[in-house]
Amino acid sequence: MALPWNVVDRFITEEEGVLELRQRGQRDFIITLGTQVLMNSMAQRSEIALGELGAKPLASHPAPRVLVGGLGMGITLRAVLDSLPRTATVVVRELNPQIVKWCQGPLLDLTHGAVADPRVTVEVGDVVEGISNASKQDRFDAIILDLYRGPHPRTDKKNDPFYGSRAIERARKALNPGGTFAVWGENHDEGFMKRLASGGFSVEFKRAGKGGYCHAVFLATKKRG
Repeated sequence: MALPWNVVDRFITEEEGVLELRQRGQRDFIITLGTQVLMNSMAQRSEIALGELGAKPLASHPAPRVLVGGLGMGITLRAVLDSLPRTATVVVRELNPQIVKWCQGPLLDLTHGAVADPRVTVEVGDVVEGISNASKQDRFDAIILDLYRGPHPRTDKKNDPFYGSRAIERARKALNPGGTFAVWGENHDEGFMKRLASGGFSVEFKRAGKGGYCHAVFLATKKRG
């Protein structure tokens, strides 16, 4: 018989309703928004793939700078850290301070202390702002977006703050030449792929693992020159 879910913490968001962290057993967690399950600690292969694909090209970089947009359970962050050298700097932008508290508290052991890693700085704020604020002196070598809604056919092609053509241009300017822009998504989106290609990136589409339903990773590399 499956164990019942226990509510570890809950709070009401201004725009989207009740967000809950639930647990059963030692390492089995879910985060829900109303009746929707946003994240499940037992089904994270696409988040791990996102972190690995976004960060592994920097494994031999002397001092890479990486921006992670969206903290969630910290699974993507853990995969990023495991793929980077000890000289890396990782900035995490998470809009909701309660999510940060969960990752510093009940979820800390799940990711082997990812948010407490000395390479990590967690900033409460909009990742769009973090991308926009990057200058020539502090560009990133990778930008990794792990948001709970990915690009889709109804995305505003120009003005979507994360996946529109203007957002892609912001990301391009915030990256060093050859830098990686990795984005989590529910499914393939040809429009997003075309916008990335038109915006100065070479683009790949990856599925995480084989068999069963699996989410997607859009992997774009800023062209040099």
